Amino acid sequence: MKKFLEEFKAFALKGNMMDMAIGVLIGGAFSTLVTSLTDNIINPIIGILFQTDFSDVVLHLPFGINLGIGAFISAVINFIILAFVLFCMLKTMNKLMDLGKHEEEKPAEPEAPKAPTQEELLTEILAVLKEQQAANGK
Repeated sequence: MKKFLEEFKAFALKGNMMDMAIGVLIGGAFSTLVTSLTDNIINPIIGILFQTDFSDVVLHLPFGINLGIGAFISAVINFIILAFVLFCMLKTMNKLMDLGKHEEEKPAEPEAPKAPTQEELLTEILAVLKEQQAANGK
C-alpha cells in the first residue's frame, strides 16, 4: 500500500499533471465567461427577433413535445466561441514554440583536401622524371 501511495504521489506531482490541472481550472473559468457572454449579451440581441430571450425560445410540437431550440443554439454558440479561442491560443503557442526552437548547429563537415594546383602537379612530375633518369644512369 505504501508503494502504491508513493507511485500516486510521484504521478500527481509531475509537472505535466500540475500544468494540466491549472489548464482545466482556467478552462472552466473561461467557459463561465463565454457562457455569460452568450446568455447576457448575444442571446438578448438575437432575442430581439423573437421578442424574448433567445435561450427561452421553444419549438412546440404535437403530442406535448417541446424542443428548447434556443437553449441548444446558445450551447452551439458557446462551443463555437470556445473552439475559436482555443484554436487561436494553440496557433499562438505553436508559433511561440517554433520561435523558441533553435536549429541544432550541425558540426562542420571536414573540408576535403585541397586539390593541387597545375604548377604543383608539374613540379611533382618533373621530380619523378628526374628520379627515373638518375636511376637509369642517364
